[in-house]
Amino acid sequence: MTTTTPQQEQEQERYEVRAVVLADPLVQPLLRELEQEYTARYPALAGSSRELERYPAEEFEPEQGGLLLLLLRDGEPVAGGAYRRYDPQTAELKRIWTHSGHRRRGLARRVVQELEQAALAAGYRRVYLTTGPRQPEAKGLYLVTGYTALFDLAVDPEQLGGPLPFAKHLTGTEPVRPEDFQPTPRVDFGPRQPG
Repeated sequence: MTTTTPQQEQEQERYEVRAVVLADPLVQPLLRELEQEYTARYPALAGSSRELERYPAEEFEPEQGGLLLLLLRDGEPVAGGAYRRYDPQTAELKRIWTHSGHRRRGLARRVVQELEQAALAAGYRRVYLTTGPRQPEAKGLYLVTGYTALFDLAVDPEQLGGPLPFAKHLTGTEPVRPEDFQPTPRVDFGPRQPG
């Protein structure tokens, strides 16, 4: 369980949470910095992906079971993230990001919390995500926010040969057990129905 100090709580109140669409100009700083970060961490992939843009934009819109949120400070994006439908019960978190000038303030945790609350309100019961093996900050974020690693934490992430999967139930107190959550290939199920 994470706790915040009164100073951190006061700081958190200074941010506006805004749902946006991928085409919103406020999203562009997120996309540019993500691309730079991924290029630096994964040089072999340089220029091969335009993050979030490699998925159809509508997957991050509520009508299709998704959401894209930004945290704004004085009208400028400082953090953000998204989810899309993974399956009828599961939202898949994508691209949790904090601007390099605003890190270590709990903003990524706030984004994750906001996305989880929205996913629960949209009818999802769990969250799935993957992060890269060269992103220890992300791995730490998901562990501290209650996600279960669906891989062996004792193994060097570089040796696992792919993305690092995590999952979390949005209801109840039981942690996800890796043997209970076997992600299936993503299927397009059409618009998400509340329920």
